[in-house]
Amino acid sequence: MLYFALLLLFLAFLFFWQSNRQRRAAGLPGGRVIYTDTHGWSKVEKPLYAAALDLTGKPDYLIETNGQIIPVEVKSGRAPDAPYDSHIYQLASYCLLVEKTYNKRPPYGIIHYEGRDFAVDYTRELEASLLDLLAEMKRDERRKEVHRSHEQASRCKRCGFRDVCDQRLG
Repeated sequence: MLYFALLLLFLAFLFFWQSNRQRRAAGLPGGRVIYTDTHGWSKVEKPLYAAALDLTGKPDYLIETNGQIIPVEVKSGRAPDAPYDSHIYQLASYCLLVEKTYNKRPPYGIIHYEGRDFAVDYTRELEASLLDLLAEMKRDERRKEVHRSHEQASRCKRCGFRDVCDQRLG
């Protein structure tokens, strides 16, 4: 009976250790996972949606901790010195969607790169900049011609509009 109890205690420790290891590898802070867009944890959730902004998004994780909801975006590439602007705006969009969906404003969100995490404060300035960007994107949707906004051939090679674009590089 003692051996059986020790075996159960060892298995419980092993499962706890493995769970913490997976959480750290995914860049998740402490707290309860309430939403996930990855197949590894549970079924994929429906997207968050803000009708007034016509904005939809699926954060990789939402973590509830200390009464706050923190979006976490996991990137597969190596960590840059600072998060890319496009990743910051993606995370800011998730913060905005969390606020509209759950009526709780996240104080920050997390971008997880391989080997490094960045906590990005969700400030009023970042929100205003995001709303300006969304308005600009809406204006561009109505324009007949929108010029590319980069000079990187590698971005063009991965673009879904490459076959119909008259401004492609390379």
